[in-house]
Amino acid sequence: MGWREAINATVAGLGFDVVDVERAPRGLLRITIDRQPGRAYPIPSEFVLVEDCEQVTRQLQYALEVEGLDYSRLEVSSPGLDRPLKTEADYERFSGEAVNIVLKTPFQGRKNWQGVLQRAVPEAVLAEPAEAGAAAPVSGWQLVFKQGKAEQVLGFNFDEVREARLVPVVDFKGRKPRGDAAAGEPAGEAPDAAAAPGTDGG
Repeated sequence: MGWREAINATVAGLGFDVVDVERAPRGLLRITIDRQPGRAYPIPSEFVLVEDCEQVTRQLQYALEVEGLDYSRLEVSSPGLDRPLKTEADYERFSGEAVNIVLKTPFQGRKNWQGVLQRAVPEAVLAEPAEAGAAAPVSGWQLVFKQGKAEQVLGFNFDEVREARLVPVVDFKGRKPRGDAAAGEPAGEAPDAAAAPGTDGG
């Protein structure tokens, strides 16, 4: 078993998901974890707690010692309010939430878009126009957003996205009802901060 597999297995065995793994300069190994939806934890919370990070850190230190991985410092943290969406499983989990995406190539002159993430429907506008006569896609994703009073849809495939993150929602009573965070954004345009490069999850 390689060290990445050991990390995934150890974290999953404790009831958490690996969001990202980064080997940073000076021997820093940074691992981002998240709680699994629907799972019962000793301390109920929607978000990752300090106690969660401490538990995962202890187990990972042992697992990585067994694997013989050379690192100087291990950092385990929560993904934050602007959690990155790294996999299609993340897209499925957060379908219905407001997200920022950065496309690999511009569409209508820009790469940054914001809206409510959903599974695509055939009427979605493709980020790359389909060839003439091609059948409408039966899979993929779309962002739904308001442009004036009209609802607009941007369709795209997972591999067309360079980065995707949840729109931060500051609400001490928990996450707001799905989709509310995107209602005030004009024409689906994401803030410039959405263009910041994400960490490399390998």
